[in-house]
Amino acid sequence: MIEPIVKIEGLHLSLVGGAGPVNILCGIDLMVAPGETISIVGSSGAGKTTLLMALSGLERPTRGLVQVGSTNLGVANEDDLARFRRKHIGIVFQSFHLVPTMTALENVALPLEFSGQPDALEQAAKALTATGLANRLAHFPGELSGGEQQRVALARAFVARPSLILADEPTGNLDRETGKMVMELLFNLQREQGTTLILITHDEKLASRCQRSIRMADGVLHSVSREIE
Repeated sequence: MIEPIVKIEGLHLSLVGGAGPVNILCGIDLMVAPGETISIVGSSGAGKTTLLMALSGLERPTRGLVQVGSTNLGVANEDDLARFRRKHIGIVFQSFHLVPTMTALENVALPLEFSGQPDALEQAAKALTATGLANRLAHFPGELSGGEQQRVALARAFVARPSLILADEPTGNLDRETGKMVMELLFNLQREQGTTLILITHDEKLASRCQRSIRMADGVLHSVSREIE
């Protein structure tokens, strides 16, 4: 039995709206093996992004267990969660979330600098070179194309060699050809580093590239194709 890197048991998460609590996640159970690639598909409002937020510790469960490695994210304090994310989790968003006043190099170096690594800029330069952006180190996000910005975001997510990458519709703001190139890069980096990948996507073809595809509807996971052996 492989020890899972992600362990979710009985996860419920409710958010308070104007009309009262809204149940977003309704009893999620999921185990993910180290190095596994998983896609989560489903319509808008199914709870996919909220599940990723819970996996990153950015949303706390109402009840149930969310554990990454040996860390129970539901009971860790905010400072511990921030340190945990910097070391163990890389996040890739649809809208890039780059700091507009920082260069590509500075954006990628940021998580390393927060961790106090003295060679942050050197590591960031290597990560950007690996994504084909060696000639864009000094450019600001506003001077980059959408595909280049997402490649910067990938470099930032992978630069600290996290054990888990969470990708939320990473090609959603890109044209078809650029999106295809970005996803090739994402899977190449995942293979090179042996990182666990959980990918949210509406693209069924893209979802099929993962080892396991899970459909989500109404805050519940369906169609789990296989479990950890």
